[in-house]
Order: sequence, then structure tokens, then C-alpha cells
Amino acid sequence: MIAEPDKRIEVIFNYLDVPCEDGGLVAWVDGWELNGQVWPADTWDDDRVVETCDQRPQRKLVSRQNAALVQYRVPAQGKGFAVTVRHIRNARPCNVMVFGSEGVYTLRNHGETGNCSLLTISPSTVRVLDLNVGQTIKKGHMLELETGPIHHCTKRGLADYVDIGGASGLDHTKMEVLDSVCGLDSNEARRAALIACEDTVVRLVSSGQYYNSVTVAFAPLPAEDIERADLLCGFNDM
Repeated sequence: MIAEPDKRIEVIFNYLDVPCEDGGLVAWVDGWELNGQVWPADTWDDDRVVETCDQRPQRKLVSRQNAALVQYRVPAQGKGFAVTVRHIRNARPCNVMVFGSEGVYTLRNHGETGNCSLLTISPSTVRVLDLNVGQTIKKGHMLELETGPIHHCTKRGLADYVDIGGASGLDHTKMEVLDSVCGLDSNEARRAALIACEDTVVRLVSSGQYYNSVTVAFAPLPAEDIERADLLCGFNDM
């Protein structure tokens, strides 16, 4: 199940008749799981999975982001379950999964410590449209002069930055990073980054000292541009 970036998924089990014998099982996953990898990996914990059989969950199940999953194994004919799904407003989206790989999205930390991410399930181009990371101090002091984009911020030892890159699966903590940027820049980047990976990732890392935000534009990576991509996952170290 997937909703708009500023929505969350609410699931109510109206009916469940899945016997536990013969391996019957229904599982709610707050996020996404594929090939043994989970998303968002930064904030994964056991509370994100609810498994049941024979008895339906009594409470509403609400995701923390715009994607969620119901996995099931119903080994007996005539058995099953029914759910009601709603999309509800998320005032502070942090992790966003994008299908279709085209659009403009903004990540904000709202002054909090933690990591937020945009993940699109395809090779994509990424262009930074607006950047304010590691500059706006929480005490209210604003920089009046733009620094422009600062590149390779992790190598400079800066705690707040945006990783741009890709991954070969959903676990974006293992992403291959093309660049880490920070600074204050309201001008659109001169060129887009071409990411030829299974998943394209923009990851905002925040120390909690600043109000950080980054706005990026995603677009599909044309097949003819794959050979000249800035990042081709799996070949970075060859």
C-alpha cells in the first residue's frame, strides 16, 4: 500500500479467519520488506511488525510514512480476511517512498535529531532545487549570506548533510553515495545527478542543532543515459 508523500496508511482488520495450523499467518509491516531488506532501515524496530492468525488485531494499525505492507499466507480454501484502508494526513513526513520516480519533494527535520529519506524504486535523475542544511541554528540565528552548495560534507567532518546516491535494495543505510552536500543555496543546481541504481536515494542526516530542509526534483533516468551515469551501483569500486 502506498499513499501520497504527506499521507500515512491506516489499516483496520474488519474480519480475519486464518487458522494458525498449517502455517496460516497475516502480518502488518509498518514500512516495506523485500528480499530480506526493510525500509526505512534508519528507524526500524520490532514494533513495526504485527503478526497474527486466528484473531484479528483489535486496534487501528497506522504507518509512520506513506508506505505499508500486509503479507499473508492462507493455506486453507475458503479462509481469509478483510481490511479497510485509509490515507490520513502526515503533518511531518520524514521517510517517503516514491513510485513513478517523477516529482518535486521536500525533506525537513523540523529541528529534530535523526535521518529522513526519499527513495524511488528506479534509476533516476536528481536535481537539488533548494538547500538549507547545517545553517539555520535552532536558537533563531539566520545566515544572511548564502554559502552555495558545499560538497563532500562528510569528509569535512560536518554533522548535518544530504547524501545523494543509490542502493541495490531497500536498505538505504547501505547506499552508495555520489555526494554529500550541505550549506545554504536557493538556486537550482546546474545539472542533475544521474543515478543508475535499482533504487535512488536522497538521505537527510540531522544532528538536531539546525532546522534542515532540502528540496529535490526526481525524473526517470533515460536508458540512453545509463552508460554516462554519475553513479552505477555495484561498479563503484571496480
